Amino acid sequence: MNCPICGALLLEGSCYCARCGAEVNQTGIRVFYSGGSGSPPGNSADAQSSGDLEAEETPSAVPPAAARFVEPPVARQAAEPPEQVLWEGGYSGKDMYETWTLYALLSLLLLGLSLWAQTAWVGWASVVVIVLLWVYGTLVLLYRKLSVSYRLTTRRFLHEKGFLWRVRDRIELIDIDDVTLKQSPIDRLVGVGNIILTSSDRTHPVLVLHGIKDATKIADLIDNARLEERRRRAVHMETV
Repeated sequence: MNCPICGALLLEGSCYCARCGAEVNQTGIRVFYSGGSGSPPGNSADAQSSGDLEAEETPSAVPPAAARFVEPPVARQAAEPPEQVLWEGGYSGKDMYETWTLYALLSLLLLGLSLWAQTAWVGWASVVVIVLLWVYGTLVLLYRKLSVSYRLTTRRFLHEKGFLWRVRDRIELIDIDDVTLKQSPIDRLVGVGNIILTSSDRTHPVLVLHGIKDATKIADLIDNARLEERRRRAVHMETV
């Protein structure tokens, strides 16, 4: 069998002409010329016309062009913003104002007792108790200021505790369930308070931050940070 396009000899069972590239079968020819520019050799024009006519008469004989495989674009994840520090703090000495007030009242009471008794040993005992009282209060203040520190970031809440042996732990903001603020009348006057964090953290399910300066502002900052972190991670909590 010869190729109707270029007249080249075709091998039995061939589907394409090795010379001009035309696709052929046993019953006819499917026009497919992959050569260069210009007309194919031989009676290419007549063969092309007859091939086009046959293709028009039998459109089902021409299979549709195979769809090219297009590799899907790689999904790019939005770059997460870097972790930023929102607040750093610790124990505020203003939280001891109530203690100092109590110590002052006790000191005045002991001094009055020593003057009323007019006895030497009562006077010396009162002075010793007063000194020990204020020394103890000062040591407690120093220990609280040096033994705790807090840091709030956009992702987590870090807290350290200890004087000689430090223990550092963290709570993910997404795990914090509730932020509670407690203040006494004197605490409200001086602007301090205790912040209570309730979370699903196994180590510290309830963490109390004692003597925080600007406690109302810091409590709101922690609450807003945890809500923002939950929105960032698309966590929706159902109201019970």
